[in-house]
Amino acid sequence: MDVEWGYSGERGPANWHTLCDWFAEGAKFPLQSPIALTQSICQTDNSTYQALSIHYQKELFTEKEFKNTIHFVPFDTKSFVVFNKIEYHLTDIHFHMPSEHVIENQRQPLEFHLVHMNAAGENLVLGVLFDLTEDEGKIFNNQPDTIWDFANHLQEFNPVIFLPEKRSHYHYVGSLTTPPTKGPINWFVFDTIGKMKLDFIDLFREDVAENNSRPLQELKERQVDYYGG
Repeated sequence: MDVEWGYSGERGPANWHTLCDWFAEGAKFPLQSPIALTQSICQTDNSTYQALSIHYQKELFTEKEFKNTIHFVPFDTKSFVVFNKIEYHLTDIHFHMPSEHVIENQRQPLEFHLVHMNAAGENLVLGVLFDLTEDEGKIFNNQPDTIWDFANHLQEFNPVIFLPEKRSHYHYVGSLTTPPTKGPINWFVFDTIGKMKLDFIDLFREDVAENNSRPLQELKERQVDYYGG
């Protein structure tokens, strides 16, 4: 189903649920994303928390513009994560500007989402927030084994380049942040703010909707865990 939606006006976030029955059904899930994250709302006992295990490898991607942003889509979905003994394979990498999640009352200029899916069709998303820099930062620096062939829409890289070295993160159950905003989705949002080369993001500015971030949603009665890594 191809339903036009955006981030302002009659087709903006406040009206997504009115655009079609599919979007309306997704919006019924009560624990929507994104949310504001602070350690003050988190569980302090991590003794029973199941840690996330990341198994990424270098693979081939194609880059596409759709759903108001740029997506890097893997050809073979070789990379995966394991949570609660279930494998979720990486199916998509995309970004929002500014960040959708807010950490300790701070919104960042950029947030990448690494979207995964298990055999049952259930999603799991990693969120990584970035500041933008004209100096050295992730992408285009110190990565001799990557290929960025934008003329042919082909890239080859290990998606671990988007992740911080320190893997401390928040975990909560929410929804997709774009229509149909369905849930439940396991979210893992890293609290280390990365640095992204401005030159890299500038390559896509003409194809990315301005302010393509969903507004913060209510926390409600949901559990948020913090894992120190």
